[in-house]
Amino acid sequence: MTAAYDRLKTRFARIATLGEAQGMLHWDASAMMPPGGAAARGEQLATLAGLAHELLTAPAVADDLAAAEAAGDWDAANLALMRRAHVRATALPTALVEAIARANSACETIWRDAKARADFAQVRPALEEVVRLQREMAGALSAALGLSAYDALMEGYQRGVTAAEVEPVFAAYEEFLRDALPRAEELQARRPAPRPLPGPFPVEKQRVLCRRMSERVGLDYAHARLDESLHPFCGGTPTDVRLTTFYAEDDVAKALMGVLHETGHAQYERGLPEAWARQPVGDAAGMAAHESQSLIVEMQACRSDAFLGFLGRELRASFGGDPGLYETGNLVGLWRRVERGFIRVDADELTYPAHVILRFRLERAMIGGDLPVADLPGAWTEGLRALLGITPPDDAKGCLQDIHWHDGAFGYFPSYTLGAMAAAQLMRAARRDVPAIDAALAEGDMRPLMGWLREKVHGQGSRLGFQDLLRHATGKPLDPADFMDHLRGRYLAA
Repeated sequence: MTAAYDRLKTRFARIATLGEAQGMLHWDASAMMPPGGAAARGEQLATLAGLAHELLTAPAVADDLAAAEAAGDWDAANLALMRRAHVRATALPTALVEAIARANSACETIWRDAKARADFAQVRPALEEVVRLQREMAGALSAALGLSAYDALMEGYQRGVTAAEVEPVFAAYEEFLRDALPRAEELQARRPAPRPLPGPFPVEKQRVLCRRMSERVGLDYAHARLDESLHPFCGGTPTDVRLTTFYAEDDVAKALMGVLHETGHAQYERGLPEAWARQPVGDAAGMAAHESQSLIVEMQACRSDAFLGFLGRELRASFGGDPGLYETGNLVGLWRRVERGFIRVDADELTYPAHVILRFRLERAMIGGDLPVADLPGAWTEGLRALLGITPPDDAKGCLQDIHWHDGAFGYFPSYTLGAMAAAQLMRAARRDVPAIDAALAEGDMRPLMGWLREKVHGQGSRLGFQDLLRHATGKPLDPADFMDHLRGRYLAA
């Protein structure tokens, strides 16, 4: 250990603390802030982004990185991640970093109203500015990292994964879906239609149930809170996790499954190694890794036959009604139903990757300059028709449905499907290593699964990249066959 490395650790802890403050301001903007605070919030976020960037690009950092030495795997990984962060940061002028923060905040605010009105024209100028700045950033990062412009953006969300690796995975899935989707629909049509659960579902009762189920997953509300927002998300810090969802009185699954999904994210944050808090190596391993944790909870565990049996009893206790409606078979029919839909966050796990494939192709074309923002609605409609054979009735159910592009998140979407594939692979390995997992899920007990994830994934921080993390946990790199085997077993078995 050297004095230079110690100075770097202190500096990076300060940078991380600024990032935590940004995260809290983002949460507040989505969950609590009045509309009139948007302009000031944009300046606050831009100022914090600029301060963090200045700390990271100061001349002393380059000197300390050149002199620093570290002993042990964790310190070596931490130092390597510091160097990576410095290369990315020094490629970007502070003025560009602040301009991006302002543009993202402004566009997100306009998007909220534009989505409600299904009016793409309202947000188009702001989104064009976001895309322009993202392209400028991508070009600068591309030159510094020796990557394509789009890969340079992807690398910021999940290091070590490129579009060239993602393309064949997505193409193979598209081919799989071409046959699997009509087959799943055919098998589904042969079965008796599920009976809907009796509504309405009072929001206050939903809040109580959602909190209780997230506690079942293991979330400690001494370090978390649950609020409402237009788009569900998980933010905050490992010791102060902020979850949001939205409630619909006619559909309890929207909020419940949304909270279980976000609780998977929250549990990852809560399980990160405390000894490396506010150090690069103490962060999550990337957004595909993060998405694997939300989906192993929501899709792999909580939509399993075992857990649905337990959940049905909880639902009946909360809302009452015919006991038969809450039996596992009926909940399977309701909550594992395959349907070609317009909304990504409502999609079943068979069609969900098609939504991600569409966004991957469109955002890559926008960053590459091949798709003007003005042409996005038409390209969206054409792409969705090609993938799922359906046409959105308006832009609110089309290109306006997601917050991500309007908040500047380009290169992020592939992480969703990579995470779904990783979740299936991790669940198969967990069942192999801990055979009692399904018996525990039938009692609403997540501890065997969470204990395995704490050791194999959460506690590893970002010491390992995505592929090495999967090797550590499952014995092999990403294997999409595990995901397709899972889907065959769940949706294509006669």
